[in-house]
Amino acid sequence: MASNIGYATPDKNTPLAPYTFDRREVAAEDVRIDIAYCGVCHSDVHQARDEFGGALATLWPCLPGHEIAGTVAEVGADVTAFAVGDRVGVGCLVYWGDESQRGVSEEQYQNPPAIFTYNGKDPATGEVTLGGYSDEIVVNQHFVLRIPDAIPLEQAAPLLCAGVTTWSPLEHWNVGAGSTVAIAGLGGLGHLALQLAKARGADRVIALTTTPDKADDLRELGADDVVDMNDDDAVQAHAASIDFVLSTIPTPFDMRPYLSLIRHDGALVTVGMLEPIHEAGIDFGAVSMSRITIGGSLIGSIAETQQVLDFAAEHGIRPEVKVIPVQQVNEAFDEMVANAVRFRYVIDNSTLEQDRERAETLPA
Repeated sequence: MASNIGYATPDKNTPLAPYTFDRREVAAEDVRIDIAYCGVCHSDVHQARDEFGGALATLWPCLPGHEIAGTVAEVGADVTAFAVGDRVGVGCLVYWGDESQRGVSEEQYQNPPAIFTYNGKDPATGEVTLGGYSDEIVVNQHFVLRIPDAIPLEQAAPLLCAGVTTWSPLEHWNVGAGSTVAIAGLGGLGHLALQLAKARGADRVIALTTTPDKADDLRELGADDVVDMNDDDAVQAHAASIDFVLSTIPTPFDMRPYLSLIRHDGALVTVGMLEPIHEAGIDFGAVSMSRITIGGSLIGSIAETQQVLDFAAEHGIRPEVKVIPVQQVNEAFDEMVANAVRFRYVIDNSTLEQDRERAETLPA
């Protein structure tokens, strides 16, 4: 009988269900982790339902999860950074795209691409990588993060993707003192981006939302102002006043109202959206007149992931989470698609055990 259990799907039309399998043996540089919690990312939904296509087309079986928090259960002979019992995490990456990339500073931007925690090809076995909706994971020590004691494991989990995905562009574009920053899309990523921008010392942090009933909650998180993007007068009142707009909106949208808010030499950077924009969604006349930069950012490096964990611990930054049993993950997916979530779902992985008897081994 297979020794590990998770929640996976064999195709895009089948809900996630209990699935048994075997993790690989722990090699010399590997760490085996008992998973306590795993965050639920919107990209998990896209991947399980094969909505990305192209280079990100889904490999089956698909067992999602790249916001993994737990404790070290076993270390390989050459592991020096971790010991059994350490509080650790795993984010979006589990190996380099090529052995020659060892030592690079930005693993996520290499060619060939780094190996994703799930929906990649495990270089050790040649099989599909399986993610954190499971009881254990085996990872090369370089891709393991140390979770500070100040952060509960269930709150650390979303920092490993949502946290670093928003931290990385703030770091790259030097957002901090002297900056007026706006965050668009105030869900799982955006509510963290708002806290991070504020703690980095930005002069003003503005929340851009299409659901103004969130205004009080956003101010509690640190927003100095809240702009209803459906209110043309409010948008016009903030025209050309913002240095940096970070969009966490995960689906195609009309960028023009957001670009109108940006000052000369400002930037709009999008994270989490891996699809084409709407037709006529950018007016390059307006972009050129103010020399606005439009950019994108993909997750973050291993070093940046450790940075955001340490920064969050130091500054008391915590994601708003709702812990659920794994048996509710399909319902969580549906609520995320319906934009009915104001927090980050996090799976309590201890609930997997009750499904072991009814789990199936899915076809590859």
